[in-house]
Amino acid sequence: MQLVVARIGRAHGIKGEVTVEVRTDEPELRLAPGAVLATDPASTGPLTIETGRVHSGRLLLRFEGVRDRNAAEALRNTLLIAEVDPEVLPEEEDEYYDHQLMDLDVVTKDGVEVGRITEISHLPSQDLFIVERPDGSEVLIPFVEEIVTEIDLEEQKAVIDPPPGLIDDHAEIASSRDES
Repeated sequence: MQLVVARIGRAHGIKGEVTVEVRTDEPELRLAPGAVLATDPASTGPLTIETGRVHSGRLLLRFEGVRDRNAAEALRNTLLIAEVDPEVLPEEEDEYYDHQLMDLDVVTKDGVEVGRITEISHLPSQDLFIVERPDGSEVLIPFVEEIVTEIDLEEQKAVIDPPPGLIDDHAEIASSRDES
């Protein structure tokens, strides 16, 4: 199974390094020197990581055969794709790969059907489940433990305890202003 693990950003310096937007919880495993990664678009790869380092909080990679800024800049916006065994699970108990969560049924703690996970959006502050409802509309569910209370891979479901207004139109409006 193939997973997108990073997106190449701008060239860094003049010796062929690039910044990367990491899209994996295991960069030390997936983006290590010697790793061979498929690419999207496929015509730019496969790419073999020669070196990697962190500079000012950003991961910088250099690929074999990429020796100057122009070659590095030509890789910009390329997706890096790793081959992953679908049977291998993350080491942490409450961690999941995207492919494990896709197509899970989403139900409330009371058993009310909400829909099915069709996409996972990885934002800087948290991940979001994009859930397609039975009527075809979508709802965004933050993947935080206060809301997603259980992931049951055997039953193929995610149990949620949504706050008012998250999946319905009945939001509670709280105000600290005096009502005078």
